[in-house]
Formats: sequence, structure tokens, C-alpha cells
Amino acid sequence: METIYLDGTSLTFDQVYAVAYGDPNSPRVEISDAAKKLVTRAADAVQTLLSRGVIAYGITTGFGAFKDKIIPPDHVEQLQRNILVSHAVGVGDPFDIPTTRAIMLIRANTLSRGHSGIRLSTLQLLIEMLNAGVHPIIPEKGSLGASGDLAPLAHMALPMIGEGVVMYQGERISGAESFKRAGLSSIKLAAKEGLALTNGTSVMTALGVLQTLRAERYSQTADIAGCLSLEALNGTDLAFDERIHNLRPYPRQKECAAYLRNLLKDSEFTREHTSLNVQDAYTLRCIPQVHGAVRDAIAYSRWVFEIELNAVTDNPLIFIDDKDEITVLSGGNFHGEPLAIAMDYLAFSVAELGNISERRIMRLTDECSNTHALPAFLTNNGGLNSGFMILQYTAAALATENKVLSHPASVDTIPTSANVEDHVSMGATAALKLRDVVDNVERILSIELMSAAQGVDFRRQAIGAEKQLGAGTRGAYALIREHIPFIESDTVMYEYMEKIRQFVASGEVIQCMK
Repeated sequence: METIYLDGTSLTFDQVYAVAYGDPNSPRVEISDAAKKLVTRAADAVQTLLSRGVIAYGITTGFGAFKDKIIPPDHVEQLQRNILVSHAVGVGDPFDIPTTRAIMLIRANTLSRGHSGIRLSTLQLLIEMLNAGVHPIIPEKGSLGASGDLAPLAHMALPMIGEGVVMYQGERISGAESFKRAGLSSIKLAAKEGLALTNGTSVMTALGVLQTLRAERYSQTADIAGCLSLEALNGTDLAFDERIHNLRPYPRQKECAAYLRNLLKDSEFTREHTSLNVQDAYTLRCIPQVHGAVRDAIAYSRWVFEIELNAVTDNPLIFIDDKDEITVLSGGNFHGEPLAIAMDYLAFSVAELGNISERRIMRLTDECSNTHALPAFLTNNGGLNSGFMILQYTAAALATENKVLSHPASVDTIPTSANVEDHVSMGATAALKLRDVVDNVERILSIELMSAAQGVDFRRQAIGAEKQLGAGTRGAYALIREHIPFIESDTVMYEYMEKIRQFVASGEVIQCMK
């Protein structure tokens, strides 16, 4: 089994995904030897500061508005315990296991950089929990995305001090009981450690990485669904001609057009170039322009989160120069603004994939809009049968919900901590909204794929069963038809919808292109 060595500088999207979704067969996580030395050096520096009586935020002072309250040396350990128990006030449903694992991994990675002052043994305990499958119950709501993800990260760290609740081997039990079963030992936190564990952007980053990966997958899926719909609707591929896109050379618009051309290569379902019907509706003709713009947003999100994955985001930060001089600097790397803006941008961009997909579903089901290439609502004996009528309703409901969810969270702020923390990013809210938008688009695309496959079968009846789909789309069609039949008459369809959703979620729709 692969081992991932954390050093705070080289964690990748693929590694986060492998650890998040690989349980119980995920890669083992360890700290690199170089990182161990840096972590130990910073922890020793904290003890040096304490011995010198240096005043440093969160080490010898209180937190937030209590930053001016000096903590006596004999209460330093109590201070760190207090930050966990007082800050663990999250509410709502718990994060799923993959997201929880991603949070733990990303928190461990940033602490491995050696600027946080946490002891090596404390950091190793967090990693041992991850490797043992001890997953803290972390409520989704409660973070403002400003002084880090305080509430959720406090819940993450509670089991380390013998508190909290976890999921372990499929059972919800106390943190203390899980440690006993897993052979782990809880600890007493040293100076700075409670703050280091809770003060950072690990929750926002985990959600951002996982949703960016999903968005990348669904962007390709949307291209496939759009092309299959185009073939079902007797559309033309002329609008994807390279010459058109070279004259408006947005890189990802050009990439999208090239991908569409490959999907439709050798298709016998597209309209002849000599047809008097010279152009299609925008939902078909403008796929490269719309999907390409979404690709831009996804690329921006990846850029942001690749940086954040290996950033140090707690406060204060400890610096040790070549002469072993120690400097403690208070700053604001915990502020989630870069992430909040990226996730808001990604949310309303991915929502556009759902919007244009829903409009293609409408065109597939409305015989007037598709110039009678397909029967009304993709069914025989319409009237007795409703066919795919209500599938479009569902897609429309999801697309509408996404419009509400697309209101940016990052433009909002609300002061906290007696107005000391007077501007917050709402990054965690942006992250949760983004996840909901992506969930909805996953289902909209599933409906389009199912509808397009039904439309293709009606086209076959008109042009001949021997006709071939495009080099790319035929794989997606075959995957659908392997598991879902042509719908002859009204039947229970939500189970079919769920099956295709699983193919979309797993990436099988894309993989069958290869």
C-alpha cells in the first residue's frame, strides 16, 4: 500500500482524494523525516518562549477579544484544553467520512510545515487517528471562515483529549472508547497546541478540493451529455469547427470544442452539412462557449486550492532564523477570503452547467422545440403515457434551487468576538453551498443522459438501427443501455435515474470514453 509522507509543501489533489475515499484501503499517512525536525524545532521554540516569559498571542494570552488577557504559566495547558471544549459548538449534520478524512489530512499537512509550534507526538496522534479510521463527528455548520474553521476543527480535535464522539468501524461511539479499541492514548495539550489544531482553513480547503474534483468530472460529463443530446436532436457539429474558436481564443473554450469534436467523430446521427437548417439553438451551438467558461472557473478553483493545500494557515506563526532567533508573528493566513471567492465563483459556474443541461432536456422533451425530430416527452402513445415529462420538472426544480444557492456568501460578513474579528469570509458557507450545487448538477446531468439515450433510440427508428453514434458518445450510450432499458411505456423511473447518477458520480461515464 502506498504511503503518503506529509511535509507541508507537496500534498496533491490526487492524494487528498485517495485518502478521503480509500478507507479502509487508503494510503497510509506518515510525516516526512525533514518535517519531523521542523515540527520539533518549532515546539521547542514555544517552550523557550514560555521559559523566557515572552508574551505571545494564544500561548500566554487568551483568544480573540481576550488577546490582552495574560495567562499565568501554570494555566497554559488548561488554556489549550479550554479552546477545544469551548469552541466545539458546531451544529447540523456531520460531515461524511470522506470529507472528515480530507479535513484531518489537510490539517496534519499544514501542521507538518513546522511553523505552528505543535509537538511531534501530538501531530502523530492526529495522523494515527486517520490511519486507524477513527473519524471524529464534525458538525457541518458553525464556521465563519475567518479565524479559520474554529468550531469544526475543535470537534475534530476533541477525541485527542479524550472527549467528543467518533465513527469507528461503522459505529458511533465516544472518542475515549474509540481510542481504547484502536489502541491509541489521549493526551494533554501543551502550549499553542489547541490553537494550532483549530486555527486554520482545513475544512474549507477539504470541501473545496473535493468539490473541485467533482466539478472537473462533471464538466466532462456535461460535454458528453450535450453531444448525446445533439445527436438525439439531429444537431450539427459545425459550430465546433476549430476555425471558429481560433477567432475567440479562450484556451478552455478551444479545449472544449476539440473535446466535442472528438466525441462526435464519425457520428452518423449529426445533421448533414448541406442541410437547409444551418444552425442549432444556443444550448447546442454554444456548448464550447458556456462549458468552456465553466472550465475556466474550475481551473481557477484548482489553482487556489493547490496553493491552500500546502499553506500554513494558523496564527500566530513561529519563525526561527539561521541564528536560532525566534520570532512570533500574528497575521491573518486563517482568513478564508481567497477560498470563499473561488468557491462562490465555482458554484455559480457549475450551476450554469445545470442551467444549460436543463434547457437541453426541455428541448429533448418538447416536440415543437425539436422540430418534431422526437415525439412529445420521448414516449409512444403520449397522453396515456407521460413519458419523460416530469423528469424535466425535476431538472427544472434543481436548476432553480441552484440559482438561489448561487448567491455569493463571500460578499457577506458579520463581526464577531466583540468586533475584534470584524470581517469574516463566510467561506464555510460558500463551501456547503457549492457542494449542494454540485449535487444538483450531478442529478441534472443524469437526467439529461437518460433523456438523450431515449431520444437516440427514437432517432434509430427513423434513420436505421445500423447507424453509429460518435466515437465518444457511443460508449456513454452503451453504458446506459447496459443497465437501463428503452422506456416503452410509463414505469417507475427514479431507480433508473439513481443508477445513472451513480455512473456520473463515480466517473464511469467519462471512463467509458477511454
